[in-house]
Amino acid sequence: MRVITVTDAWHPQVNGVVRTIEATNRELERAGHSTEVITPLAFSSVPCPGYKEIRLSLWPSRRLALLLDQALDAGDAAIHIATEGPLGHAARRYCLARGLAFTTAYHTRFPQYLKAMFGIPERFTYRFLRYFHGPAAAVMAPTPTVERELREHGLANVALWTRGVDLDVFMARKPLFEDARHPVFLYVGRVSVEKNIQAFLALDLPGTKVVAGIGPELESLKKRFPEVRFVGVLDPENLARLYSAADVFVFPSRTDTFGLVMLEALACGTPVAAFPVQGPIDVVGGSAVAVLDEDLRKAALHALRIDRTRCRAYAEHYSWRAATVQFLALQQPLPSSAPLAQTAPGIAH
Repeated sequence: MRVITVTDAWHPQVNGVVRTIEATNRELERAGHSTEVITPLAFSSVPCPGYKEIRLSLWPSRRLALLLDQALDAGDAAIHIATEGPLGHAARRYCLARGLAFTTAYHTRFPQYLKAMFGIPERFTYRFLRYFHGPAAAVMAPTPTVERELREHGLANVALWTRGVDLDVFMARKPLFEDARHPVFLYVGRVSVEKNIQAFLALDLPGTKVVAGIGPELESLKKRFPEVRFVGVLDPENLARLYSAADVFVFPSRTDTFGLVMLEALACGTPVAAFPVQGPIDVVGGSAVAVLDEDLRKAALHALRIDRTRCRAYAEHYSWRAATVQFLALQQPLPSSAPLAQTAPGIAH
């Protein structure tokens, strides 16, 4: 089958949405399926206010319709809308106008994010989410907690699509740097307000703090915390080396749906410290590889005691292949395609 993904999030962004699409498409292609991704790179675009690395496509409907027409000419296809931005809206309109089934994904907890960033009441954002995702054959949530949250707010078409980690890339490697004073506490991800990074950087911790990533808060945090190492965006191999150099991975976000970076850190043998909130609870709650505590300093210090070999063993339970089985089974083949079986062909656990 051919899977066509429409996404507003793409390179040069490096985030969980982009990594999830790339990893899923890699597994689909390994199994003999074909993939196509329609991104802002094919359109005129402008930087998103406050997030210059995010490009917003301008008036994309006509060109997107042409691209989808061409992609669907080959038949045996399914359409997946990954994001709720301008391209996502244009793809949704395209499908609804033609009576085509499609799936969507819920990657970002927008109600909590918009409330934290702009003070927008959550009920307004949930109303938008019901509008956007309601017509989809399935809106895919990354954890049972997110699935339950969406159902509680009026979305009945929710299905589980979990996440994985590339165990061939993320493994214990030669540390990226050896001159840092230990213990090394690391954060990886977008550098923005909703990630709550300042809660980590303000902690009184021994050793060295490191931040990998870019975003609108980067320059502000550099000025406020000059003792912190900011290393920008790294390629996957060097990112694995950075995880390997860290003693603890600190995940301060309170609004993430999953937190793929936690699995990447664990695959490299690095334990996790986080708040006991959705995301960390779903991914590492009750495990022996993380410490969850409202006192993030206490969590970070206690995580130093965790056996690194346990971390790798825990991460090995999460594979992109298994996650892609879930994804493919939820896709809706268009009329020229044969219906998918309950367990999608071509990919085995």
